[in-house]
Amino acid sequence: MNIRLVLSALVSFVFYFTWAYWANYSDDIARAVTLKSALVQGTYSAVVTLFFTAVLERLVFKYKNNVISLMFITPIICKFHAKSPQNLAIKQSFNNAIDRCANFTDHKKIPATLFAPIIPLAVQTVLVISVNIINQTPNLALTVAPSILFTALYAYSYMFVLLKKWS
Repeated sequence: MNIRLVLSALVSFVFYFTWAYWANYSDDIARAVTLKSALVQGTYSAVVTLFFTAVLERLVFKYKNNVISLMFITPIICKFHAKSPQNLAIKQSFNNAIDRCANFTDHKKIPATLFAPIIPLAVQTVLVISVNIINQTPNLALTVAPSILFTALYAYSYMFVLLKKWS
């Protein structure tokens, strides 16, 4: 197993265990509940970080040399089928906007790797909220918000490090 993956998971466990313990530490909450919430969040974060980092490495490696044209969105926007004057006017407005965008974005492309973290991040967000709801974590928003935010920061930072290393 890759040492980067293990270190990432270990750091994640320590940070999120500590954060969840602090977020749920209160005179109104039993210490056993606080400790359980911290263990659940820490363990969950370590496992997801391990998986997330492995998936991210694969995606970045797979798409590191690919680019996506900004014009891929054109067919999605132009799916108007009704013949009403209002819809025709809307369609014409979109077509004009798309023509202007096409001229601006001609030959401009963005790296496909910028999209690599989006799906794993969305999955992680749903999972972290679900796990903490099932665990009945008392301060849900305070417990999971840093996980979502720092996962996004971690994903993009890690991606740029990998790109620099692999280029």
